[in-house]
Amino acid sequence: MDAKAHYLGHRQRLRNRFLKDMGAGFSDYELVELLLFLAHPRTEVKPLAKDLIARFGSYADLMAANPAEIKEVRGAGDSTIVALKSVQAAAVRLARAEVLSKPVLSSWMQLVDYCYVAMAREKREQFRVLFLDKKNVLIADEVQQTGTVDHTPVYPREVVKRALELDASALITIHNHPSGDPDPSDEDIEMTREIQETAQRLGIVLHDHLIIGRKGHSSFKSLGLL
Repeated sequence: MDAKAHYLGHRQRLRNRFLKDMGAGFSDYELVELLLFLAHPRTEVKPLAKDLIARFGSYADLMAANPAEIKEVRGAGDSTIVALKSVQAAAVRLARAEVLSKPVLSSWMQLVDYCYVAMAREKREQFRVLFLDKKNVLIADEVQQTGTVDHTPVYPREVVKRALELDASALITIHNHPSGDPDPSDEDIEMTREIQETAQRLGIVLHDHLIIGRKGHSSFKSLGLL
């Protein structure tokens, strides 16, 4: 009973602290603790929260971790994964809401923020395409390919074919570099030029290609590559 009273009192104190500043003064493991309260309502979760942060290094890296890797931490099961990954899903959805129903080119930093949240910590390369209408409002946001840690196969004809299916007038292509370095490779440059040339022949504009990494992002348009 004493142990139970201790962790229940600890939970209430943590909640009260959170309400004072919405977690601004919390350490990473304390934020994880709050989430784990929901996943494990009747057990002490502070040790698990600390173990999770120790394993993945930071709150952000934990949220982006693969569920199978999370399960490798003792005490972390499906309930833990649902609690953690639901926060990641919410963050992506909130960031995406900032670019919906707005001309994408006039809300560029919100777009970059969304891409960073969605892709920067992925451990495999993803190739994403944003399909835009004549007013540059988002029609569809699709991950077309997922590859390895340093390569994603991209098929320019398939990108343009999908744009025609959606009646899109313009594209923004995006992929991540799991290495963290957003600088484009020669292969990235060649692939982007192929997409641009294929799209142009059918009257579709490629506005930009973004590379997202933990260290920042690169814009082909800003670099003079488009």
